[in-house]
Amino acid sequence: MLGIEGAFFGLALLLGLMFLGLHIATALFAVAALGSWWFFGDTMFRPFGTMMWGTLNNFLLVAIPLFVFMGEVLVRGGVTERMYRALSDWLNPLPGGLLHTNIAASTVFAAISGSSVATAATIGTVAFPAFRQRAYRESWVAGSVASGATLGILIPPSINLIIYGALTNNSIGRLFTAGILPGILLALFFMTVIVVWSVLDPSVAGKREAIAPWPQRRERLKDLLPPLIIFLFVMGSIYAGWATPTEAAGVGAVAAMVLVGVTGRLSATLMKDAMLATVRTTAMTLLILVAAFYLNFVLGVLGVPNKVSAFVSGLDLAPWLMMVILVVLYLVLGCFLDALTMMIATIPIVWPIVQLLGFDGIWFGIFLVIMCELALITPPVGMNLYVVQSVRRRGSISTVIVGVLPFLGCILLLVALIMAFPAIVNWLPETFHG
Repeated sequence: MLGIEGAFFGLALLLGLMFLGLHIATALFAVAALGSWWFFGDTMFRPFGTMMWGTLNNFLLVAIPLFVFMGEVLVRGGVTERMYRALSDWLNPLPGGLLHTNIAASTVFAAISGSSVATAATIGTVAFPAFRQRAYRESWVAGSVASGATLGILIPPSINLIIYGALTNNSIGRLFTAGILPGILLALFFMTVIVVWSVLDPSVAGKREAIAPWPQRRERLKDLLPPLIIFLFVMGSIYAGWATPTEAAGVGAVAAMVLVGVTGRLSATLMKDAMLATVRTTAMTLLILVAAFYLNFVLGVLGVPNKVSAFVSGLDLAPWLMMVILVVLYLVLGCFLDALTMMIATIPIVWPIVQLLGFDGIWFGIFLVIMCELALITPPVGMNLYVVQSVRRRGSISTVIVGVLPFLGCILLLVALIMAFPAIVNWLPETFHG
């Protein structure tokens, strides 16, 4: 019913509304409503209420507020600060010193947060006071925090992977498992860049500090136990098949309260603040999701997925070439859209193409999230850049942008590797889930 030109016009209109500063959910709904009214009058508005209820009445989506709440409790309970201190004792001897702590702390916190923005804000708040007492180059400090925080949407549990799974009907458990190995590889790539640059230019990390004595390092290992316990509770129950992702999120939330309670820092004020923050984040995310589902519904009725698939099929491009085109597309979009917006706005158009070309849905989910990671640190709109600058509270954001440049190549390298060797993504899901 709708030609390919109309489909691309709709996408351009959606992106235009977002560029003008319209709220993501509002832009998504506006495009869907306009297309519905143009072709069907007010007929297609009538099922919106039922569709909204059907979308939100999904047991899977309960995992989002539970994972957000789990991270909020652990942050406010001081778990992150103690974890950062313990990692710094162990990683300081490496070339680059405490810069490695930013990457490692982001990696560990990603396993209990699910959000890159939350990871950037949390690790940045802990890191900058520690670095200002030392002679590290500030661009590298800011760049390592912003880049390391991108792991928040790749290493499970990830809110972006939950949303991708809900929109494309892919297994959340398999997506979570698939994100582990690429996430660890990316963290190692980041740390390798720090080591190489610090060896070539020792001024990056300033004067080497005294290495913490072994008794102190062993003593502080206990501060790494809370995030490890949470990860084992959540991911272990999913891998073993004992719990769904939503049930595992509930277990993680309870475990977080117990662990913070053991330290004596659990209080009514902490719970109130954590709950309010959870409501704000969840309401924003689910509103976007409802609008996205409505847009997908309208596009499906108009026949857009079939038209796009037929158009791509007519081009007769090799699958690998189509993926290169998608990489370029997401690189361009990442300069202007935040990660969640980019993912939700493009899935209705791109997902049918991916299915047509025969790519595995789990593999593509990890590919898409990695491209979203690029968007988080790509100027001028990369959200992590602004979060880190707001936490930094001095200087220009250009310092943060300069700092992330060496790490952008690491993400592109990971994209190239998973395209050349899909087993990097697929091996763990096939091993644990068959």
